[in-house]
Amino acid sequence: MTDPALGFRRCFALPMTLARRASEGSVRERLFPSLARRAGVVGLVAIATLLPLRLFAAEKQPTPQQTAEGLALFKKDVRLILAHHCVDCHGGTETEGELDMTTREGLLKGGDEGIAVVPFSAEKSRLVRLITHAEKPHMPEDKEKLPADEIAKIVRWINLGAPYDQPLIDPSIKNSDWTKRKIPEGSRKYWAFLPIQRVEPPSVKNAAWCRTPIDRFVMRTLEAKGLTPNDPVGRRKLIRRVYFDLIGLPPTPEEIETFIADKDPRAYEKLLDRLLASEHFGERWGSHWLDVARFAESHGFEQDYDRPFAFHYRDFVIKALNQDMPFNQFVRWQLAGDEIAPDNSLAMMATGFLGAGVFPTQITANEVERTRYDALDDMASTTGTAMLGLSIGCARCHDHKYDPIPSSDYYRLLSTFTTTVRSNIDLDISVTDPQSKIKPTGKKEKVMVCSEGFKPIRHHTQGADFFKQTYFLLRGDCSKKQGTAQQGFLQVLNTAPDGDKHWQIPPPKGWRTSYRRRALAGWITDTKYGAGNLLARVIVNRLWQHHTGRGIVATPNDFGRQGQQPTHPQLLDWLASELMRQQWRLKPLHKLMMTSAVYMQGTQSDAADVKIDPNNHFCWRRSPRRLEAEAIRDSMLAIGGQLDERMFGKGTLDQGHKRRSIYFTIKRSKLIPVMQLFDASQALVSIGQRPSTTIAPQALSFMNSPQVRSYADGFAKRLAPMMDRSPAAAVERGYAIALGRPPGDEERADMTAFLKQQIASYGVAKKPNSRHLALTDLCQVLFSLNEFVYPD
Repeated sequence: MTDPALGFRRCFALPMTLARRASEGSVRERLFPSLARRAGVVGLVAIATLLPLRLFAAEKQPTPQQTAEGLALFKKDVRLILAHHCVDCHGGTETEGELDMTTREGLLKGGDEGIAVVPFSAEKSRLVRLITHAEKPHMPEDKEKLPADEIAKIVRWINLGAPYDQPLIDPSIKNSDWTKRKIPEGSRKYWAFLPIQRVEPPSVKNAAWCRTPIDRFVMRTLEAKGLTPNDPVGRRKLIRRVYFDLIGLPPTPEEIETFIADKDPRAYEKLLDRLLASEHFGERWGSHWLDVARFAESHGFEQDYDRPFAFHYRDFVIKALNQDMPFNQFVRWQLAGDEIAPDNSLAMMATGFLGAGVFPTQITANEVERTRYDALDDMASTTGTAMLGLSIGCARCHDHKYDPIPSSDYYRLLSTFTTTVRSNIDLDISVTDPQSKIKPTGKKEKVMVCSEGFKPIRHHTQGADFFKQTYFLLRGDCSKKQGTAQQGFLQVLNTAPDGDKHWQIPPPKGWRTSYRRRALAGWITDTKYGAGNLLARVIVNRLWQHHTGRGIVATPNDFGRQGQQPTHPQLLDWLASELMRQQWRLKPLHKLMMTSAVYMQGTQSDAADVKIDPNNHFCWRRSPRRLEAEAIRDSMLAIGGQLDERMFGKGTLDQGHKRRSIYFTIKRSKLIPVMQLFDASQALVSIGQRPSTTIAPQALSFMNSPQVRSYADGFAKRLAPMMDRSPAAAVERGYAIALGRPPGDEERADMTAFLKQQIASYGVAKKPNSRHLALTDLCQVLFSLNEFVYPD
């Protein structure tokens, strides 16, 4: 039996809710067994109806100053906070707990659990207790606690009377009208969505340390934090750092000594120019982009059938980077190369980006439509994370919880890819530039492209490969269609006077594609009205991350509110503006970053600086980094004299192949073990930054792997002529080739003794070629040194 007093308290807290429930026959037994028997349901309804009137009548009236201050705070900050974190569950797509926060009246009325906000008293407001986690259920539900500054703004707003200037959602938007939802104007004020502001590099006290404008931005922060930057590293270490960063291979001893001895003031710049022009540059940096593009050569899921012609996209990436293709063109071609330059085979190959994600190949009739929406989601979501650093896919079932991306924007963007499918077509890939003087060979190859109007790659599907329209889906449910979604772009990144139409043009008469992807490509690279400013910020951040170990924004795939704030926001914008000034060419940005004092620092640690900035967020030193899987394997091949430098073409799953690691076939169900051991991407979703683990099997692989032993065998053959002179000479040369430096006296003595000991041991065991076997052991030990995988 329920306590009548408790029931009455609930009635006081929930007048409207209980009035609604009064018509339920069980209300008297459940909540008010004695009161209901005496007063009856009619009396209960009367009490419930009158109470809210008294509550509102007794509300304290704000002063004009409080009203003005409260409304200003609401318009500037609180509206956006509530819209991002609260509305979706409380008055948006649903109204949990009967609490509707879209209007002030709904907020003050409260919900099933009572009054949520008491105007002028944040201390008495349950909403504050929930968002501060002083009371359960913690809000926002199943999410991290709101930042302290946002909580403080809500508290201040409530203490000013919790005024609204207008509802959080247009009251005319009901039911299916969520598809017309507009974002609050204030949402464009978040730093990532603002136009790029190019500022002049600041003045600093320690100007002598600065080599480039980049250094002034960094030095200003260091001086403000009381941090001291490191001195530049020596030339011997610097050349190895540069080689690994730009081409993923070690310099030869001769290249190192030549650079050290070069007295030309421009010797370092010439070194960078030579490596940036190397064909190996595209192979090294192509791996970084393929991670972002979730590239693989199989469909995934249980059957994981091969995509035998998908490797052409990988070749496009390498070629484009080597050619220093402007990044805005690089992006445009991946989204719509077939609509922008249909006669260019490289542009056609570029569209493989859209089809690189997973896709099931066994689809029953009742799964066809859902699977198609999954495929569209993969295209849109990867475009968002890879190019804009935004988690667009989070808006599939509800408005984005944190960023101003309503579901309506998501489905309009999704419709861009309505009829886009994977197809295998014949292309002459011998000429990738129609203006080239090279004559086409006429020999065609199969290439997987993502386009429209070609025959789709057919799977075991009991239904259509695509549908002619994309619908708005309530809560992402295919059975709840609420109108056709016409193409549109993210409102927060669209300031064109004519809206989405600004980029939309009809295709030529009789053309096989819709030109929707061409419109998307135009919007995403438009720096005046579209997303181009954010696009530039995201890519320069990726370059900075790979050169320094940490992005200016440490979450390279998330520039939204859930991502990290930039450590040097003005530097980020300056670099983005510099990219545009260089006509979107990336190689000048590489060179600019690598000639900076920030890049050239040593790795030594200082206790005082560590205390202030233990994670080196502000770049006072070079953080030591382990080489990635590709660079480790490729270096062993190069040092072993076994590297096959043939480029492009079909890859392989053979772990014993000698080409660079980027030419491994990426089959999702059969990933290469040594690559996975050193944290290579699994190619399921876009990866902005690989983890860097340290586990025992890594060391064990150097000691026991047949592949490592074969590389050491090749290395030993290179050292054999030095062994003819003396074991010490072989040790000296081995260190120079593997580590780029001579051994120390103790190292020389220990390794020479080890070499002699192994020769003797193999002799006792009557092993043939005991000298070669001992030398192979020495080479394998050099590969196993920590310094080999941590070149800094």
